[in-house]
Amino acid sequence: MESLIFIRENFRWLIAGFLLAFLSSFGQTYFVSIYAGELQSEFSLTHGEWGGIYMIGTLISAFTMFFVGGLTDIFRARTLSVIVMMCLVLACLFMSVISSAFLLIFAVFALRLFGQGMSSHISMVAMARWFVATRGRALAFAALGFAFGQAILPLSFVALSTMIGWRQSWVIAAVIVLCAAPLFYILLLRERTPQAVAKENNSTGMQDRHCTRNEVLKHWLFWLIMPAYVGPAIFGTSFFFHQVHFAEFKGWTHLQLVSLFPLLTGLSVLVTMTSGWVIDRFKSGLLMQFYVFPYAVSFILFWYVDSLFGAAIAISIMAITAGLQSTLSAAFWAEYFGTQYLGSIKAMAAVAMVLGSAIGPGLTGWLIDIGVSFEDQMLWIAIYMLMATLLNTIAIRKSRKIIGV
Repeated sequence: MESLIFIRENFRWLIAGFLLAFLSSFGQTYFVSIYAGELQSEFSLTHGEWGGIYMIGTLISAFTMFFVGGLTDIFRARTLSVIVMMCLVLACLFMSVISSAFLLIFAVFALRLFGQGMSSHISMVAMARWFVATRGRALAFAALGFAFGQAILPLSFVALSTMIGWRQSWVIAAVIVLCAAPLFYILLLRERTPQAVAKENNSTGMQDRHCTRNEVLKHWLFWLIMPAYVGPAIFGTSFFFHQVHFAEFKGWTHLQLVSLFPLLTGLSVLVTMTSGWVIDRFKSGLLMQFYVFPYAVSFILFWYVDSLFGAAIAISIMAITAGLQSTLSAAFWAEYFGTQYLGSIKAMAAVAMVLGSAIGPGLTGWLIDIGVSFEDQMLWIAIYMLMATLLNTIAIRKSRKIIGV
């Protein structure tokens, strides 16, 4: 009942965050990668070449994100979100008309910056800044947009592409974003302004202070949690990016593998909503310690199993980390470093994630080209996740012992 009252009283802001997260799907790897087969065929690209193009475009977007992410500390969400959505519309239209592999770099850059980058960034920063006592629940509600996008859009657009062609399907994506853009301005005509809730929008972090981006960069806690923070971006992105190759290697059709994604979404939604309540009650540090451990288990299973049933179990375990990802990270930055400079801090963290999502496909694609299948890489990925879990546990426990968070 309490959660229903919370949603009713804050619906316009929560649904705006949800929509931004949902529309970010058009720049997320799990969506762009469904076109891997068509793009490689159209432009005669190997797995490594396509991975390299994706890496370059994503790296450029990460570099740009470092500078533009701080705009969320300056401009209102309603203004910035509409501008970003219009840019995303143009990016989708550009993707539908590209004529060379070289131009594909710029298409990837635009989709990653305005979709995966700024759309999700604005959504999570707004939720973390506008809410404090109910920050976890607000972030969880907005993060449902990621889950719904991952569940609905890949399967829908795979089917759509077979009917009208891959280029035309990108035009449909542009139309969807264009139709949604005006909703943001309407929903946020009355923002949760600092004047109305000044204390709530100015929550401090460790040692009762706000950290600047430079201070965060010099803090030991930032560097200890980075391996776990970027791990899902590097290897989760690689999994979705190479989904066509992975399905072929396992002897499944692409559609069979994609049909498991709604399972990932459904379970990640449950985890997301539960994590919101846990964060509000126990703070983010408790969950941060074990954040990527489920990824380690799921990659071991993916490496070992050959049946779709086994893959379904692996997907289900992967859903735990996927469900925690957006809610936990945004809450963590706000809780440990304060909200005054949250936009620039989270933009810096987002750059690290985007860099990871660029390196992952490029590195794993190169390994595939030299004969190391993605399946064979998964055991090493699992070991990385176990080591990152250990570092996270040390970092959070040290922060509690020294600072008392």
